[in-house]
Amino acid sequence: MHFFRPLAAIAISLVGGGACIPDVEPNVFVLPRCEQVEPSCGPTAKESCCAESEVVGGQFNRLNDARYPATVADFHLDRFEVTVGRFRQFVAAYPANRPKPGAGAHPLIEGSGWDPEWDAELPAGKDALQASLQCDANFRTWTDEPSSNEAAPINCVSWYLAFAFCAWDEGRLPTEAEWNYAAAGGNQHLAYPWGDEAPSQDLAVYGCETTTTVCPVPRVGSKSPAGDGPSGQADLAGSLFEWVLDYHADLELTGTCNNCAALSDGGFGRGSRGGAFSHTEETLSTTSRIGELPEKSLSFYGLRCARDE
Repeated sequence: MHFFRPLAAIAISLVGGGACIPDVEPNVFVLPRCEQVEPSCGPTAKESCCAESEVVGGQFNRLNDARYPATVADFHLDRFEVTVGRFRQFVAAYPANRPKPGAGAHPLIEGSGWDPEWDAELPAGKDALQASLQCDANFRTWTDEPSSNEAAPINCVSWYLAFAFCAWDEGRLPTEAEWNYAAAGGNQHLAYPWGDEAPSQDLAVYGCETTTTVCPVPRVGSKSPAGDGPSGQADLAGSLFEWVLDYHADLELTGTCNNCAALSDGGFGRGSRGGAFSHTEETLSTTSRIGELPEKSLSFYGLRCARDE
C-alpha cells in the first residue's frame, strides 16, 4: 500500500530574483563500482550509464511554494536511474558489501547514515537478494544472468536496498529537498523537470495501463535530451519513482530548511519522487510527493544516487 499526499494541486509560482542554477552538461566520471558496466544508456544507447553532473546549490521553495523555503549545498546527482547493469555489480559482491554503521550519510545532516538496526531489513544472502528482485512477473527488470535489460532501470528495490547500494557505490540517497531542487531547476521553480510544458510521451515514460498491458520499462534516458532536468538528469519525471533519504512527513515542510531531511518517522513510510511508467501524469509534477513502506519491493520503484564535492 502506498500513501499519497494531495500536494500536486498547489499553485505553481515562477519566482524571479537570485541566480538560477545553470544548464550543466553531464560530466562522465568513472564511478567506483562501474568497471564492468557497458556504456549502453541514453537515447542512442552509447552513453555511460555511470554519468553524473553537478547540481549547483542555492535557495528555492520546496513544492514551488514560498511557505517552504530551503537552501541546498552543491552536490552531484546521477544522470540516469541506477540500471540493472550497475546493480548487477552490487549483487555480485553481496552480502559482503552490506553497509557499515554510519555509511551513506549526508555530510551536513547528523544521524543520516546507515543504522545497524536496519541490517535485518536486507536480504540474508545473494539468493535471497535475487529473489527479492523478482517482485513482479510482468514488470520486473532484473534477470539473474545478463540480458537485453542491462540498460533498463533496476526496479523491485526496497528503500533499504536503495540506501545500501548508494552507500556501497560511495554515494548516498539524495534528500527530498535536493531531489526537488534538481527537478525544479532551483529557483526556476519549474512545473516539470523539462519546464512548464504539459507532459507527453516525447518527454517522459508514464501512463501504462498495467492492468491490461505489459509495458516494458525502457532503457534509461530514452526521452533525453527533451525530458532532461536543468542539470542534465534524465527521467526525473516518469520511468520509476525514486527513493529519497527522507521519511514522507510534513514535519520538515515547515519553517526554513538548510540542507535538511526528515529523519523522524511520521507514519507514512519513506519518501519518493518523480512518477513512474505505471502512473498518470499527475505524479510527474515537481510538486508531487508519495510515501511508501521502506521494506516494499515494487515494480514502479527505483533509485539514483547523490554524491558530495
